[in-house]
Amino acid sequence: MTLVRQAAAILVLCSAALLSRAAAGEPYEIHVIAPLTGGGSFIGQGGASNFKVLEGVINKDGGIQGRPVKFVFHDDETNPQQDVQIATQLIPSRPAVILGSFIVGLCNGIAPLVKNGPVLYCISPSFMPVKDGYTFSAGSATLYQIGAIVRYMRRKGWSKIGVLNGIDATGQNADKDLERLLEQPENKDIKIVEHQHFNPRDVSVTAQMERIKSMGAQALIAWTTGAPVATIFKGMIQTGLDVPVGTSSGNQTFAQMEQYASFLPKTLLIGSALFPEHAGIVALDPRVEKAQQDMYAALKAGNLRPDISTATTWDVGLIVISGLRKLGPDATAEQLRQYISTLADFPGIDGIYDFKTYYDHGLGPESATVVTYDPQAKSWKWLSKPGGEPLP
Repeated sequence: MTLVRQAAAILVLCSAALLSRAAAGEPYEIHVIAPLTGGGSFIGQGGASNFKVLEGVINKDGGIQGRPVKFVFHDDETNPQQDVQIATQLIPSRPAVILGSFIVGLCNGIAPLVKNGPVLYCISPSFMPVKDGYTFSAGSATLYQIGAIVRYMRRKGWSKIGVLNGIDATGQNADKDLERLLEQPENKDIKIVEHQHFNPRDVSVTAQMERIKSMGAQALIAWTTGAPVATIFKGMIQTGLDVPVGTSSGNQTFAQMEQYASFLPKTLLIGSALFPEHAGIVALDPRVEKAQQDMYAALKAGNLRPDISTATTWDVGLIVISGLRKLGPDATAEQLRQYISTLADFPGIDGIYDFKTYYDHGLGPESATVVTYDPQAKSWKWLSKPGGEPLP
C-alpha cells in the first residue's frame, strides 16, 4: 500500500507540474474595445496596429511572468450601444482590465458598467475618470492640451478668440475645460468674442463661421475629431476666415492629415502629448526620451509612424503590463486599480506618470504641447515647449 500511495503522490505532483507549465504557456488575454469600423476607424485601426507591435515587444521581454500576452480586439463599430453590449458580455468573466474605447463618447457608454470593476482604461484624453474609481484615461488630458493652445495663442498676441465646438461629448468636455482655463488669472486678457456650436453630422458650418468672422476673431478653437474637423476647415475657406485654428489631438493622424492636405488651414495648431519626434528642438527627461526612442524603433520595425492612433496606446499598455507583472496573472481588478492609482515616477513616452498627484491621467500640465502638421515632410512639427510657451 505504501508503494501505491507513493506512486499516486508522485503522479499527482507530476500532473500538477504539467498543468502549471501548461498554464504558464497559455496566453494572457487583454480585451481591447476599439472602433475598427465606422467613423472612428481612422484612430481605432491605428491603435490596433500599435497594440500588435507592443504585444511583440512585451512577449520578447518575457510577457507576464512567463505567459505571453495577447490583445483580443472587439469592434464597437464607433457605436456606443455596441460598447455597452461588448462590455456586458466581457464583464462576467471577471477580467482585471478592459482597454478602450478610443473616443470619449464610446468610453462614456462603458464607464457606468465598471463601477465595481474591471479597470477601464479609456484611450481618449477627453474621458473624465471618477476619483477612486476603476476608470483611467490615456495621454495628456484635454484640459492641458487646450491649455497649451490657449497659452500659445496668448503669447502670440491673439487675444480675441472664436470657438466652434460640437454638441457631442467631445465638444461638451472642451467647453467645460475652456471655461476653467479662462478663469485662470494668466488668461484674463483672453476674450471669447463668439462661442458657436454645431452638430458633428452637419455638412456645413458656414453660418457659424460667418458669425465668428464678423466678431473679429483673431484665432479659432474648434475641438472636434475626425470628419467634422474637415467640415470646419472647409467652412473657413468658404467664409474667408483665415486665422490660426487650434484643434484636438484626436485629429493627429497621418492618414487624416494626408487626406485633408489640400484644405488644411495655413496655421494649424494641434494640442498634443509629448510623443512626436523632436530631436534638436526640445529636451525632455532622459527617461522619457529613452521610452520614446524605444517606441520609435519598435514602430519603425512594424512599418508604423508615431501619431495619436499609435502613440496613445503605448503608455496604456506598458502601465497595465507593469502592474500585471508585479501582481501576477491572477491579479484582480481591485489589485490592478490600486496599483495604477498609487503608481508614481513611471517614465512613459508622454512624461513621468504620477497617479498620486493626477489621479485621472497620471500626467500634469507639462505633458501637453502644440504641434502642427508639415505636409512636405509629412511629420509633426513642434511649435511650443511643453506647456504651450512658443518656441523661439
